[in-house]
Amino acid sequence: MRTRDIDVLVVDDDFRVAALHADFVGRVPGFAVVASAHTARAALEVVRTGRPDLVLLDLYLPDEDGLTLLSRLREGAGPHPDVIAVTAARDMPSVRAAMQRGVVQYLVKPFPFRALADRLEAYRTLWMRSTADGEVEQGEVDRLFGLMRSGESTSSLPKGCSEATMALVRAAFDSPGADLSASEIAERVGISRATAQRYLAHLAGEGKLVMHLRYGSAGRPEHRFRRSG
Repeated sequence: MRTRDIDVLVVDDDFRVAALHADFVGRVPGFAVVASAHTARAALEVVRTGRPDLVLLDLYLPDEDGLTLLSRLREGAGPHPDVIAVTAARDMPSVRAAMQRGVVQYLVKPFPFRALADRLEAYRTLWMRSTADGEVEQGEVDRLFGLMRSGESTSSLPKGCSEATMALVRAAFDSPGADLSASEIAERVGISRATAQRYLAHLAGEGKLVMHLRYGSAGRPEHRFRRSG
């Protein structure tokens, strides 16, 4: 079953920029902007009352430095939201301070839609795996942390495919005996059936999945996939 959308708070002192970033977020499947804030005070109030999962945080705010707000977001009992710094601040002290305060990514403005989308998709992979049961192998831990460091694909995937979404598709087969169709993958991951088919075909071509046919009472046989071996 598909998980709920990730709730996002957009924080930027510029109303137009905040609206642009909210539009970017709304175009990425699996994310929903729950509010926009233009001051540190307003942002803190939304976090305390609305409990968003993720904050896109500008470091230049009119009433308080964003780095100070970042520290305040970590105060008190959890859960605390994750934070992606989205800012024009490109000096090394700001970058280092943001890292020390626990941002999961740092994106320098201005940037194209794809740059933010890649990072959101990587974050979605990490978020979905963090809510799943069971243990993970070191290889998967390395892959998830690597995604958040790079925010983009590091392998030779088909055009239009991302490493973050590929990780979600692969994670769907973690359960022993998982045997899934493209339609079922599409529902779980939140992508179209055609897109799911493209990812599954790639994994099958690499030998990571095995495709077989399931015959029903009528109509064409259904293509299904399971882990090889």
